[in-house]
Amino acid sequence: MWLSKRVTDIKPSGVRKIFDLARTVKNPIDLSLGEPDFDIPDAIKEEGIAWIRKGFNKYTPSGGIPELREKLLHYLREKGIICEDVILTPGVTGGLLLALLVTMNPGDEIVIPDPYFVLYEYQVLLLGGKPVFFDTYPDFTLKEEALRGSITERTRVILINSPNNPTGNVYSGQELEMVARVAREKHLLVFSDDIYHAFNYEEEEYRRYFGQLYEGCLTLGGFSKDWAMTGWRLGYVAGPKEIIDSMVTMQQYVFSSVNSVAQKAALFALDYKTDTLIDAYRKRRDLIYEGLKDKYNVVKPKGAYYIFPEVPGGDGDAFAEEALKRNLFIIPGSVFSSRKSHVRISFAAGESAITKGMEILRSMA
Repeated sequence: MWLSKRVTDIKPSGVRKIFDLARTVKNPIDLSLGEPDFDIPDAIKEEGIAWIRKGFNKYTPSGGIPELREKLLHYLREKGIICEDVILTPGVTGGLLLALLVTMNPGDEIVIPDPYFVLYEYQVLLLGGKPVFFDTYPDFTLKEEALRGSITERTRVILINSPNNPTGNVYSGQELEMVARVAREKHLLVFSDDIYHAFNYEEEEYRRYFGQLYEGCLTLGGFSKDWAMTGWRLGYVAGPKEIIDSMVTMQQYVFSSVNSVAQKAALFALDYKTDTLIDAYRKRRDLIYEGLKDKYNVVKPKGAYYIFPEVPGGDGDAFAEEALKRNLFIIPGSVFSSRKSHVRISFAAGESAITKGMEILRSMA
């Protein structure tokens, strides 16, 4: 047996299983994708190309190029986010891994609201931690009693994600304040995954950053969603200097450094507004919600580009497989949750695909 116990204890992602099934279907209506359907704006692409031609293609400092770190700090502080330093990482995925590496010991517990992005659970497990989930059903809001009930003497971190993947929910200011109050009382770190923050369709109450409220927060973000730079793999983590310094050291041994050209393009991107591209997603949100609400038990998403309806019969796995037989590609909710009663549907697709998908979904209700 050549494989480590670490690997044999990790089951393949449910996302991969459904993707394998989807390969057997010719040209499905694809409402599965977790990335924007618009391309990187041309001006940002040209900026990256220019730096390739200038020869900026070598390794960069482990924490990221100084000019981007400085600009990001100013960008985040202008939003009121409390942070002493920032590190550039290979996407939020790499940022979360580094954050866990420098703050979590084997056996420590990380508290996570359910439903959750699948990556969270397995990164914690890979590093010898224990993910502890607390229920947010049926409306996907954070309840203080549930949060407190999940905290033990082994708890190290509370990990939140708003706007949320897979539900599309956005936590209110009151919910964020509650988390800050509990974290301060219990002396816990909070990791706030803000990667979808620009995709927010609600009033000011739902536009706050958790990092504005609590000094013990690591704010995770990146360039994959706002500017569609998914393949360029560039994220960041901002927070207390002691933690960021340790992450820079750890990055030397894990990733070495991050994409050089993407960093130069990101300097430009921070001043490039994609609001009009993102605003189009509000119309798509309304289209799919209005098309499903009379047939499904569904919470109207306030952000991101996902909707998470409960399926008839309560078996999202079987429902997603049946949808594939009808040429519709969606993701079963069990990938993101201890429950399998829902499915995740992405509206990061054209209106024609959304409309065709809704027709199939309505016929299955």
